[in-house]
Amino acid sequence: MAALSKSIPHSCYEIGHTWNPSCTSSTLQVTAGALEVSFKIYAPLYLIAAILRRRKKDYYKKRLIPEILQSTSFLTANGGLYIAFFCILRKLLGRFFSWSAGFGAALPASYIAILIERKSRRGLLTIYMANLATETIFRMAVTRGLVKPVKHGEVLLFCLTASLYMYFFRCKDSLNGFAFSALKFIVGKEEIPTHSLAENTNPQGLERPTTLADHRHASTSRGSGIRSLARRLLETICKHGPRHRCCKHNQDNCISYCVKGFIRMFSMGYLIQCCLKVPSTFRHVFTKPSRLLSLLYNKENFQLGAFLGSFVSIYKGTSCLLRWMRNLDDELHGLIAGFLAGTSMFFYKSTSISMYLFSKLVETLYFKGIEAGRFPYFPEADTIIYAISTAICFQAAVMEVQNLRPSYWKFLLRLTKGRFALMNRKVLDSFGTQASKKFNDFTPKLDPRYVLCPMDMDVQLG
Repeated sequence: MAALSKSIPHSCYEIGHTWNPSCTSSTLQVTAGALEVSFKIYAPLYLIAAILRRRKKDYYKKRLIPEILQSTSFLTANGGLYIAFFCILRKLLGRFFSWSAGFGAALPASYIAILIERKSRRGLLTIYMANLATETIFRMAVTRGLVKPVKHGEVLLFCLTASLYMYFFRCKDSLNGFAFSALKFIVGKEEIPTHSLAENTNPQGLERPTTLADHRHASTSRGSGIRSLARRLLETICKHGPRHRCCKHNQDNCISYCVKGFIRMFSMGYLIQCCLKVPSTFRHVFTKPSRLLSLLYNKENFQLGAFLGSFVSIYKGTSCLLRWMRNLDDELHGLIAGFLAGTSMFFYKSTSISMYLFSKLVETLYFKGIEAGRFPYFPEADTIIYAISTAICFQAAVMEVQNLRPSYWKFLLRLTKGRFALMNRKVLDSFGTQASKKFNDFTPKLDPRYVLCPMDMDVQLG
């Protein structure tokens, strides 16, 4: 509480809008810059999304422009209102506190901004910002020595998340919407069991064993033992070996089924990473044609491909192995197969992916709890969570940018046309968060006529 009560007497010009002494002019400048950047972000985004979704002509005539303008207004308001509340709080409080320059100003700004955005997008934005805020809080705690980071923690978190996701994917009516469609696309509809298969049954649509060894196994007792298991596993290695009767990949044996899954997702991951690098590479391709080779033979391309390919192949391979071992197709196989498949993140470590999927999993579990009557439903929870999460990230952006995700910091710089980096963080160092650590001792050039506290004076903490 003592840290929260510390304050400095500087004006908002000396701390925040150091490029212009006028609060009104500074707010209008930030708003104008945010409007331009927001439109450049959302116009192509909505247009490409409409093309991919094969929208009809009525959408382009009646809905496309209004949706672009609505999302543009949301993002513009988020940036413009922040600097407005930054100045308002300074005038109301008479001083700057450790929480007012970041969290205090961003909280009302973010809450008003999210109300402008379409309701259908609020949930997605909330999940993203909650994920980002959670990661930021964790980094803050690590910096302060409150928690100790776990080695390969992002991989472990992804393993646990993938385990639960794949279990829900295999359970009837437990997962729906985009998450179900995405997993169905990644691992294939063959991994969706119609129900738990009892031993020595022939589920509808599945082939009977086709080899002599399969017929022998069908006539043996349940306790076939290690020799029977080894014989069945050996047969799958054969080029034309059988698949287990519980497997629904009718055209392939288990080995080729896993290999094809790896090749398909490896290729997709490789192409996705290539496409992401095309805009930056295309600008230099005429002056430096060698950059084209770096686009095709980039290490990250192969890392993402190996991550997606190995995830699918490990999951499918483990699922097939469990079907051979247990002689049934069970939803619980998803827990084991999903956890082991999660180790594929060693090829492409990403805290952002792990945290985002974990946040979506928490959301899924929460709504399941609501359906079961165990958790209460809060109609405005998404707007409140978004506002608080964004305020936490802005607090880090002002007071300790070293603990903020670099990609989000770059986004804030783009949104404000670089003005976020012009804050007088040397003064904010007095709060003990090393606010100027990443800014190479930057000191703004202030007009002495509007300065309340000269820079050479000692700042006394209240």
